[in-house]
Amino acid sequence: MITGYSNIISVTTSSFDADAAAFFARVTAAGGTLSLTEKTATNQLVLDMKTNGIWSSMKAIYPMVGASAAACAQNLKSSSFTGTFTSGWTFASSGVTGNGTSAYMDSTLIPNTSLGVNSGHFSVYSRTNIEDLSSDFGSESAGTSNQQIILARYTGLGFVSTYGSYSAASNSPNTDSRGFFITNRNSTTNSSAFKNNTKVLDYPITGSLSTKTLLLAADNGTSSIIRFSARQYAFASIGDGLTDTQASNFYTAVQTFQTTLSRNV
Repeated sequence: MITGYSNIISVTTSSFDADAAAFFARVTAAGGTLSLTEKTATNQLVLDMKTNGIWSSMKAIYPMVGASAAACAQNLKSSSFTGTFTSGWTFASSGVTGNGTSAYMDSTLIPNTSLGVNSGHFSVYSRTNIEDLSSDFGSESAGTSNQQIILARYTGLGFVSTYGSYSAASNSPNTDSRGFFITNRNSTTNSSAFKNNTKVLDYPITGSLSTKTLLLAADNGTSSIIRFSARQYAFASIGDGLTDTQASNFYTAVQTFQTTLSRNV
């Protein structure tokens, strides 16, 4: 035995934030594994989100670390809303990639149950530049009157961001579906959208919340699951509405996390 080695390991693991350590335990219990680099990056992400007052707004955070369904399905925030991956996914250290025809991850979170109609957000970090008719995050139980969607680069429309009822005002020109995308609502009258560190939309909103679970890489449509995506995702989240400052700080925290893992775009 190397003298002092066990003490080094003890000091390293005991320095993790309690919420990060609980996430690591859930990954292990599910049969997944994480490298020390992944643990360190995830721990710093938790610390940064807490420092900037973002952590308390979260209901589900999927860091997409561990390169397996068991690891990537785990919610960093809590033991609730563990994701469920269908077949057709590819798992790698850089993130998760659907097949674009049938694969999706069910977050198990229902907007109408777990989010507020005047306060909510969801986000994805995409590492692939594809323009097509695909949904990055989606749920709609009554058509366009209650859509919760992110379409990072939807054919002919650019970045589509809807939290409530779809309208032409919820589209922003976009020629690259790589980056960190947020759909957000934090008032009774307005929704917003962010790409990376820039607010690209502010628009009046009506409509309600979907009664179907939010799906990653697809849209949980009114009568069937549609718009499957083949983009690679390195992060996703769902939670309460964010202020503009929180959205900016959120991007910085997530981008730092991705940079540490050498998968930033």
